Amino acid sequence: MTANARRGSLAHAEVPARTELHVDRRFLPLADRFFAMYRQPQQGGGALVAYQGGEKVLDIWAGYADRDRRWDHDTVALSFSTGKGVASTVVHRLAERGLIDYDAPVAQYWPEFGAAGKEEITVRELMSHRAGLHKVRGLMPRPLDLMNYDAVVAALAASKPDPRRLKGPGYHAVTYGWLVAELVSRVTGMPFTDVVDAEIAKPLGIDEFWYRVPESERTRIAKLFPHINPAGLNWAFASTVLSHVGPTRGLAEAAMPDGFDVMVRNPAVHDAVMPGWNGVFSARALAKMYGAIANGGMIDGKRFLKESTIEQMATIQTRDRDYVLAVRPNWALGYHPPIIAARRQPRNAIGHYGVGGSGAYADLDSGLSLGFTTNRLGSAVTALGDLRLARLGAEAQELARRA
Repeated sequence: MTANARRGSLAHAEVPARTELHVDRRFLPLADRFFAMYRQPQQGGGALVAYQGGEKVLDIWAGYADRDRRWDHDTVALSFSTGKGVASTVVHRLAERGLIDYDAPVAQYWPEFGAAGKEEITVRELMSHRAGLHKVRGLMPRPLDLMNYDAVVAALAASKPDPRRLKGPGYHAVTYGWLVAELVSRVTGMPFTDVVDAEIAKPLGIDEFWYRVPESERTRIAKLFPHINPAGLNWAFASTVLSHVGPTRGLAEAAMPDGFDVMVRNPAVHDAVMPGWNGVFSARALAKMYGAIANGGMIDGKRFLKESTIEQMATIQTRDRDYVLAVRPNWALGYHPPIIAARRQPRNAIGHYGVGGSGAYADLDSGLSLGFTTNRLGSAVTALGDLRLARLGAEAQELARRA
C-alpha cells in the first residue's frame, strides 16, 4: 500500500515527498500506532520497518530528524546497544564457516586477551556477558580516550575479570562491542568495519550498518535529544553517586563512564569504532537483517544464515541473575529476548534494544521482524525505560498471529 492509498485514519500523518511509504493492509493498525507517536515536533521522529516470512510488510517514517528537517526515507539514527545485535551476527556468520568456535578460548584468536586470568574465557561466555569485563567506568584515563579503539582493546585485554562472572552474567553494556570487534578482527585479519560490510551489508544489499559513518552520509543522521541524564540529573553527579551505591554500582560501572553524555553529542564519535553503542542504522537495514533470521536464514531468495546457526544463536546461555542489571535477562549468544507490552511474550525470539528507544528483533516462530529507530530518547524525564518499541512489538505480534 503506498502513501497515496492509505486509509483515512493515517491521513493526519505528513508524508515525505521523496518516496513512498509501504504498508501491507494487514499491518495498518501497527502503522496507526506508530504515526500517533510523532504528531508534534517535540516528539522528534522515527522509522519502523517490519518483515513477515521474509517479505517486507511495513516501511514507514514520520516526524522530525531535526528542528527544521523532516524525517525522510534516507534518515538514519545513532541507535546505542541496538548495534550489539548486528555485531553479534557478524560473529555467527564467521562461526558458520568454521572460523570461530563458540567453545574455544577467546585467547586462541586474540592471545593478549589471555592476560590477568582470562586464558580460559570462551567465545560463548563472552557473547553471553560472562567474561567479567563489564567495567567501562575508569577503564581509560580521560573520557575521549574511549574513542581510541586500539588503546581501549589493549586496556580490556589487560584487565582482570570480575569474579562474579563465575556465578552469573554481568551486562557488558559498552565494552561488549569492542570485545566482539577485536575478536572478529583477529580472526579475519581485517578491520571490523570492513568485515561488517562484507558479512552483513553486502549480503543483504543495504548499506546502513555503520559504526564509522562515511563523511558523505553524515547529513542523514538524525539529531538526538534530549540529553542523556538519568532522572533529569547532571550526568557527572548522577553517575558518581550511582557508582557508590551498592544496588546501582554495577550499572554505573558498565554503562556510565565519565563524560559519556558529552561524548554522545560529539560528531567525532562517527569517526570512531565503538560497536557497543555508536552504531548508526536505518530501520530498514535492521529489519532486513532480522527478517532473514526470522525466516530461517533466507531473504530475497538467498541464504544469509543456516537454520542450524540460527538455532545456536537463539539458545539461551544463562538464566542466572545479571549482576549489573539485577534481573534475569536470559542472554542468548549476543542477543536478549525482546520485551513486548503484553502478557504473552515471544517464546522463541532474539534481538537487541538500545537505550532511548531504538531496537530490532526476530521472532523465529511467527517469522516476524521489526526494526525501529528514533531520535527522541525516552521520555521527557529520562532516556531509560522507554516503552515505544515494546508497545509496537505487542501490536505487531498480534497482527502477525492473525496474518
